Amino acid sequence: MTRKPDWVVQKERARRASADETFWLFGLHAVRDALMNPAREKRRLIVTRNAADRLGPALAAGGLETEIADARKFPAPLDPGSVHQGAALEVRPLDWGSLDEVCAAPPGTAPVVVLLDRVSDPHNAGAILRSAEVFGAAAVIATTRHAAPETGALAKTASGALERQPYLRVTNLADTMLRLKDMGYVVIGLDGEAEDEVGPVLATLVQAPVALVLGAEGPGLRERSRTTCDRLVRIPYARAFGSLNVSNAAAVALYAAALGRQ
Repeated sequence: MTRKPDWVVQKERARRASADETFWLFGLHAVRDALMNPAREKRRLIVTRNAADRLGPALAAGGLETEIADARKFPAPLDPGSVHQGAALEVRPLDWGSLDEVCAAPPGTAPVVVLLDRVSDPHNAGAILRSAEVFGAAAVIATTRHAAPETGALAKTASGALERQPYLRVTNLADTMLRLKDMGYVVIGLDGEAEDEVGPVLATLVQAPVALVLGAEGPGLRERSRTTCDRLVRIPYARAFGSLNVSNAAAVALYAAALGRQ
């Protein structure tokens, strides 16, 4: 029997490891929404009696055996300081499907997507997911590396949006921007040094699919991301300090994109 090459063996091991990858959600909102989500694969549920009472019907919807734990000796393997509110749920990451499926823009439609260029803070990513859901974005897109993965901290900040708002992970952000262009999107990058303001530019694009690209705080957009954009825009500011947290900038841009859009 021919022996498989080492690289094939390693790839198969990585695929199996990925298939078994799990993480822990915590907090009442995040756990409740995950239990109610039939698309979420759930592995283990640990709650205190008080949390079980507060979760109510969601426990039955989750289809798991409920482990009742002592609040003083909560056994879930969470980071110290995690505000779990007596509820933790082990899950696998959601599979939202392909970019082409989630971000399709048939003629006559004008979806908005958000791309994150190395936004690695889970609290920022979670807040952006929450804003994306509020303003009806088709997806939030980040890279598989150097970006915030699905974690309990991200899910708690998203306050349930992680279960409903598509969060896609891609290998190369600039290549994804080019693919979105092929799909009919106008790619707009947020850059504090840009000449044009976000509101007037987006007001001219209410009938076009739009991809908003935001960079990490500090370094901002990488050079290839910046040059791949169709337009660069800035959020205007009234005083000398003109820098917003990336999650706040995303909320402002999503609001501007939503104005007048059907």
